[in-house]
Amino acid sequence: MSVVTVQEMTEPRPFAAALLPIMGVVFVAFLVIGVAMPVLPLYVHGRLGFGTFVVGLVAGSQFAASLISRPWAGHYSDGRGAKRAVIAGLLAASASGLLYLCSLWIGNAAEASVVVLLLGRAVLGAAESFIITAAVSWGLAIVDPRNTGKVIAWVGSAMFAAFAIGAPIGSALYAGFGFVAIALTTALAPLATLLLIAPVPAVLPVQRARFSFADVVGRVWIPGLGSALGSVGFGAVTTFAVLLFADRVWANGWLAYTAHAVGFILARLFFSHTADRIGGAKIALICVLIETAGQALMWRAARPESALFGAALTGFGFSLVYPGFGVEAVRRVPAQSRGLAMGAYTAFLDLAQGLASPALGLVAKGAGLNVVFLVSAITVLCAAFVASWLMMNPPTVGGQQQ
Repeated sequence: MSVVTVQEMTEPRPFAAALLPIMGVVFVAFLVIGVAMPVLPLYVHGRLGFGTFVVGLVAGSQFAASLISRPWAGHYSDGRGAKRAVIAGLLAASASGLLYLCSLWIGNAAEASVVVLLLGRAVLGAAESFIITAAVSWGLAIVDPRNTGKVIAWVGSAMFAAFAIGAPIGSALYAGFGFVAIALTTALAPLATLLLIAPVPAVLPVQRARFSFADVVGRVWIPGLGSALGSVGFGAVTTFAVLLFADRVWANGWLAYTAHAVGFILARLFFSHTADRIGGAKIALICVLIETAGQALMWRAARPESALFGAALTGFGFSLVYPGFGVEAVRRVPAQSRGLAMGAYTAFLDLAQGLASPALGLVAKGAGLNVVFLVSAITVLCAAFVASWLMMNPPTVGGQQQ
């Protein structure tokens, strides 16, 4: 077992001053992911002339690479330092933009171009894994340890905000300047962000035994399972809400996304501290029940107002499910293995998002769109049993029961 680890800061810095630069890095990293999301299908299908399978392959390669690279990102963050891991992620993100440019330069050879584009997406996926895993670990190390849930919630807010803002920015850039604008943005924005984190203190590795990936997974898989189950409601709204509105001939289906986002943001603004104060498992249990109620409302909605309220409840509940279970995950490993713990924990969310939408799509095809939200509600409710188990089994720190 490796003997290098992470040394805690002896005097935690004020929360906002410490975390805002790290949130800025996460925001930029996911912004460059977000700007490409609505554009890639148009570019691969319209410009390169490939069908829907290749479109899906190019879009999904980033998420597959992100999932696969989680253990590596966690090990690197714990062993070499979170700041180094974030810098490595930013450089890799910039390299993915250069690969996008290369795919443009060889655009006349469509097969070669799409191979280079696939490589760029894979590099970006690994970059995202390094940045989000190390950013949370870094934030946990430089602020008061009583703010574990708040760190996870704030960093997660930067991620979701970047996704929301990135899509319209990407669409506007592509419409005005073509795919070259997406490539240049991806190459240059991460480099500019290096200046943002330069003054943030690094947390250096020290000589202390840390866990293997298998050990960490063994400790965090139950909170990870809870987070995965709780995230299904999020996937149901983002993928199927607009289709439900269209199926019911209700106008303005996009309002479901807005309602979901408003609920999500309100919970993060006013209640991000609650997981630290009352316990991660308790807040996860409460929020899972709120999210379940939201999904049930969407299942039974006879009017659009009911569906919108259900979407808002879903967003409100889901907002604190991830940090709630995240607190439980972090508290089940020693401080020197936080990066690996967050990598393993987040991998469960990646896997759930990759599997839930196709599975719910099959439900929609066989039973109808409203039944999607019933199945989602039942799935999310299962996370309540996970939270209850965690409440009855207090977290371990350094292998010792609290």
